[in-house]
Amino acid sequence: MQERILITMKENPDVILRAFPGHFITPTAHSNYYLDMTAIKSRTHESRAAAVEFAKKIPPTTVVDTIVCMEGTQVIGAYLADELTKSGFVNVNSYKAINVITTELSSTGQYIVRDNLKPMFEGKNVIILVATAATGQTLAKTAEAIKYYGAKVRGICSVFSVGNTCFGKPIYSLFSVKDLPDYRNTPADECPMRKNGLPVDALANPFGYSKL
Repeated sequence: MQERILITMKENPDVILRAFPGHFITPTAHSNYYLDMTAIKSRTHESRAAAVEFAKKIPPTTVVDTIVCMEGTQVIGAYLADELTKSGFVNVNSYKAINVITTELSSTGQYIVRDNLKPMFEGKNVIILVATAATGQTLAKTAEAIKYYGAKVRGICSVFSVGNTCFGKPIYSLFSVKDLPDYRNTPADECPMRKNGLPVDALANPFGYSKL
C-alpha cells in the first residue's frame, strides 16, 4: 500500500475522500485503490457534511419515504433524513417522517427484510445510500430486494461512484472518477496488476481492509 491521498470536495471542505493506491481484492473485483470511508461514515461532522451535500443533489420533487443504508452508512442516512425533512428546505418531504433502515444479508448472499420492517418498504419510495458504487452488483441485489418487498427505488446516493446511473436510476455522488481519474475496478481475470504479477496489498470490503 502506498501513502494515502486526500481529496476534498470543492463545495464543502468537510467532505473528504481518503484513497490508498495499491492492489486490492474486493468481493466482486480487483481495484487499484482502497477508498477509506471510515471517517465519513463514523465522524459526526463529516457524516453531517456529506448528508448536507447529498440533500442538495436530490431533486426537491423526489418523494422519499425510506432511506436504505448499505455498507455502514447509517449515520449519514440519519443526517440525510434530517436534512430532507427540515422546514426550511424546499422539497416535498418537509415536516415528513423518513425511515432510516438497513437490510440483512442471509447466509446465501440474499438481502432479506424482516416482517417488522416490511411496512417501511410496502408502497414506499426509497433512496439507496452506499459508500461506493463501482461494479453495480451490490446495488442491483439491493434494488431487487427493495422491489420484491413492494417499494420503488427513486435514486441512489453514493459517496464515490464510477457512473451517473445504475439500473436506470440516477446516482447522486459526492466524488467520482473525475476526482480520481486513474481509478480502476476490474474483474479478477481482467486485472492488469494481476496479469503483471503485482502482489496483492490487502483484501478489502465495505467494512475495511486486511493486509496480506
